[in-house]
Amino acid sequence: MVFFDVHTHKKSSLECVFSIENKYPNALDFTLPFSIGIHPWFINENTIEKELLIIEEKLQQEKCFAIGKCSLDKVIAVDFEIQKNVFKKQVQLSEKYKKPMLIHCVKAFQEIIAFKKEIQPTQVWILHGFCKNLQLAKSLLKNGIILSFGAEIINNKKLQEVVLEIPLPLILLETDSAAIEITAIYNKVAEIKKMEVAALQKEVKQNFKTIFIK
Repeated sequence: MVFFDVHTHKKSSLECVFSIENKYPNALDFTLPFSIGIHPWFINENTIEKELLIIEEKLQQEKCFAIGKCSLDKVIAVDFEIQKNVFKKQVQLSEKYKKPMLIHCVKAFQEIIAFKKEIQPTQVWILHGFCKNLQLAKSLLKNGIILSFGAEIINNKKLQEVVLEIPLPLILLETDSAAIEITAIYNKVAEIKKMEVAALQKEVKQNFKTIFIK
């Protein structure tokens, strides 16, 4: 059975893995399943409109499964109002082309929730690499935002407690840029949930189909 990795920066060496590779508008290779978006670290006011046109074109390709990472990050120097504007424009593309959104968030969770309430999107929003507390997890889930967990789950006891409390239909898994295979993350989550890896694969496969396959 397949291991689904919904957000990664590298191709897995395992044939049993289906990965969605993160791409930026300046990428050249779109031959494998991918997501594409403008990350706030790389926002350039002079190229935003051009990059949005590239994203719009790529969203129409069969290999494109999501838009993202779409992001809000309060730690970086990029003006937060510009970040919000770029985020909203990507939400519009998500809705137009019926693609779920992969979201990167740093200290802007309340803004993400506020946008979700304001926009009321029809497409699924996925908070990638979630590694915060149960209270925040419940708040995001209450507002219809799915959580994706990555390598942090391996050794973070507090995060393991969070995963234990989250219903399986609201969970996705990813490697992001970690130097491990997605199988290690599945093994850990199965251990936390006290279930067989094959049973977890079945659950995540259903989640993947529900969210990404139109």
